[in-house]
Amino acid sequence: MHKRMGEAVARVARKVNDTVENKTDSLDLANCKLMAFPVGVYKAMRSVTEGIHRISLANNELKSITSRFVTTFSQLTELNLAGNYLHRLPEEITSLLHLRDINLSRNRFRRFPEPLATVPALETIDLEENEIAEVPTDQLASMASLRSLNLRANPVGPEVRLLVRPLVPFDLLLSPEEPIPKA
Repeated sequence: MHKRMGEAVARVARKVNDTVENKTDSLDLANCKLMAFPVGVYKAMRSVTEGIHRISLANNELKSITSRFVTTFSQLTELNLAGNYLHRLPEEITSLLHLRDINLSRNRFRRFPEPLATVPALETIDLEENEIAEVPTDQLASMASLRSLNLRANPVGPEVRLLVRPLVPFDLLLSPEEPIPKA
């Protein structure tokens, strides 16, 4: 077990070092078995955080994203948090003024993460396979940049199904309705 954990830590260190040394605009820590964002990464990346535009933390074991993460990587345009155990986002997510694409599919959200409704540049929100039943339709309808909202495989109520163009200026992706069983 210790050997596997050591390999995972080494993999994260390699990926962080590659990003810093090559001054790339993305950090890919997907599939690294992370339970939290490693605090040491903040220090290791402090010289390049402003240049990071894309981060993937997909398919880890994250239960939360901290406000420090959001404020450190303030220039993000894409954030992939799919396949974790997230159920909420920090309010500071609203400070990501350049965020265009967020993937929160396959998490534990029971409610639409309302802070997203005030992220000005947000074009794509993927919330497929969560547990969302209610959606703040008024807030979503006022999101000027939103182009696509994926709510497939969520137990959304019938009022969400009534949201069609021109009421909302974006593509709303839903699972097909279950047929009502005959008695």
